[in-house]
Amino acid sequence: MQQQITISLAPHEAHSADAVKAQISQCLAVDPLSVSGFITLKSSIDSRGRQTKIRLSVNAFVNEPFTGREIENITFPDVSGSDKKAIVIGAGPAGLFAALKLIEKGIRPILLERGKDVRSRRRDLALLNKEGIINPESNYCFGEGGAGAYSDGKLYTRSKKRGDVNRILNLFVQFGAQENILYDAHPHIGTNKLPHIITAMRKQIIDCGGEVLFEKKLTDLVIKNNTLSAVIANDGERFEADAFILATGHSARDVFMLLHKNKILIESKPFAMGVRIEHPQRLIDSIQYHCPVRGEYLPPAAYSVVEQINDRGVFSFCMCPGGIIAPASTNPDELVVNGWSPSKRNNPFANSGIVVSVEDKDIAPLKKNHGPLAAMYFQQMVEQKAFKAGGGLFVAPAQRMADFTRRQRSTSLPDCSYLPGVRSALLHEVLPPFIYSSLQKAFLQFGKKMKGYYTNEALVLATESRTSSPVRIPRDSVTLQHPQVRRLYPCGEGAGYAGGIVSAAMDGEKAADAVSRFVLNQ
Repeated sequence: MQQQITISLAPHEAHSADAVKAQISQCLAVDPLSVSGFITLKSSIDSRGRQTKIRLSVNAFVNEPFTGREIENITFPDVSGSDKKAIVIGAGPAGLFAALKLIEKGIRPILLERGKDVRSRRRDLALLNKEGIINPESNYCFGEGGAGAYSDGKLYTRSKKRGDVNRILNLFVQFGAQENILYDAHPHIGTNKLPHIITAMRKQIIDCGGEVLFEKKLTDLVIKNNTLSAVIANDGERFEADAFILATGHSARDVFMLLHKNKILIESKPFAMGVRIEHPQRLIDSIQYHCPVRGEYLPPAAYSVVEQINDRGVFSFCMCPGGIIAPASTNPDELVVNGWSPSKRNNPFANSGIVVSVEDKDIAPLKKNHGPLAAMYFQQMVEQKAFKAGGGLFVAPAQRMADFTRRQRSTSLPDCSYLPGVRSALLHEVLPPFIYSSLQKAFLQFGKKMKGYYTNEALVLATESRTSSPVRIPRDSVTLQHPQVRRLYPCGEGAGYAGGIVSAAMDGEKAADAVSRFVLNQ
């Protein structure tokens, strides 16, 4: 028989198949020899008690042969001869998964990516980190794989109702990810491994007859009778198709401006902004695991914090254990910081965005001049102040945490992972007052919940501002087409319908499904 149960083990026991089988036999009151094997369905860390435990939900095989985990690979047909064609603008997770779904449906996709392929991006990132030289079209946000490719590869999502999470994770495994993402409570691939997976996805698209074109930036739209008939790239090339999926990501400000210039309906959207904070990983380990030194069978500890301050949310975002802080800017005079972790999460620092919700009332003064782009300009304004405060070359303005709350300039700054470097600054002069005051109070509250979190060992860097898109591109709830422009399908983070790799991938598939219903029924 097969039976699903949940068991709790010490970390070293969870790493031993024999120990897991012994615990299964004890829970089911069966002979240990009758347990032929088990499949882990979910694995999570429980550190609420004095002793950290690993909780495993398993499918146990008792008195029958162990068959192992079955992963059904999806077969993608050849669409090279298809007379149905869709343009996908943007090769991030939404665009890549949209293209793969279009192939499944028999539609030939053509991906237009403004940046470079995932491997070529590395040279531009090296120039940015080491010399402060930015390529506005190839950076941490733009290029094949999107912002997630070199910003960690976290696959955790709360968007369970938006699509089939398991299908997305299975596809990642099909293209080379490790199977543990199928059952880890907070699955993570790692920036060092994602490029191989993205390359495999591109190869699949091309092998099936699709196209992936790089350095093809969307610069204009051809609209006749409220119908999108073609798009124009930066080199003047014109692309016609039966439908167009817009999956350009949360930082494609030029796309928002292009839509607004063409009087295509867009809306200002709430987002969040704040700072990135970095602690020594050993400190976070000791806080979370209640021990001076993390054991070898436990991963570097993560944390999640949230607080209501001044009637607005302050919360952690994109927490990176054993991680690195990176410059995620897209323009030469703006400073954005983000974080990422390699698959082993073996760096000595832990970093996280700590951000404050930005509401409609906060951007009201900008709406008179900028309309639906007000939140975007608010975001840009703060990023430009941070760049000036850092002194250029993407050096980040920074303060120690306790100094931040006391409005004191730090006389020295601790070692940190941010390669372009940091400069002591007064961050209350960089951040909008409501964001600064909310963070100031929240840090003290977080320190009460996590003893040791509030410390001058921690470094605060400005600014974390690309948490989500500041613009929403509306779409019909049934057809998913833009309500004003037929054949235009906004999707993913940039359109305001996703908040991470998995949710963006699901939304890309959702858009492709809608395109197939429209195109195949014409």
